[in-house]
Amino acid sequence: ARGRLRPLRTVVAWRGRTEWDQVMVGLYCKDSRLQQEALDRVSAWKSRYGPKMPLAVDCTAELVRCKVLDSSGKLRSHELILSYGLALVRFVNLITERKQKMVNIPLRQLASEVDIPIWVVDLRHELTHGKLPQLALCRKGCDVVLDWLRKTYWSRQLGNNLCEESEEEDEQEGTEANTEMDSDTWE
Repeated sequence: ARGRLRPLRTVVAWRGRTEWDQVMVGLYCKDSRLQQEALDRVSAWKSRYGPKMPLAVDCTAELVRCKVLDSSGKLRSHELILSYGLALVRFVNLITERKQKMVNIPLRQLASEVDIPIWVVDLRHELTHGKLPQLALCRKGCDVVLDWLRKTYWSRQLGNNLCEESEEEDEQEGTEANTEMDSDTWE
C-alpha cells in the first residue's frame, strides 16, 4: 500500500460539477435574478480561492455584473460606460498579461492570436487613452467578450455542452465561431 501513488487532487473553490454548471448557466442566462445568484456564488468562490481564482471566471463575473447593473436601470449611461469600460479593459489586460511578460508584443497581435476581434482591443485603447465610446459599443464589446469567454473557457471545462447549444444559435444569427485557445492560458 505504501508503494502505490495516489492520484493528485486539485483543490477548487466550487463544490463540484453540479455547482460549476449551475453557475455557468446562471451567468449566461437572460434572467437577471439568476445572474445575480451566480455572481453571489462566484463571490463566494473568490473568498475561498483568493488570487488562485481563474481569470476567466473573474472576468466573466465582472462583465455579467455590468449587464445586471445595466438591466436594473439604476445607473446613468456615463456610469454604465465606465463600468463596462473597466471590465473590458481588465479583460484585455489580463488575457494578454501572461504573454506580455515573456516578450513585448502588441496587444492587437496577441488578441489576433487568441481570436479576439481587433476592434475589442481598439475599444480598450479608446477606453484607456481616448474619448469614452458610446454605451452601445461598450454593450456590444461586453457581449462579444462574454461569448468568447463562454466558448474558450466555460464550455471547455468539464466537457460541458453549453457551447454547442449556443453555437447553433450563433450560426442562425450569422456570427462566426471563435477558435478555442489552450486552457492552460487561463490557469
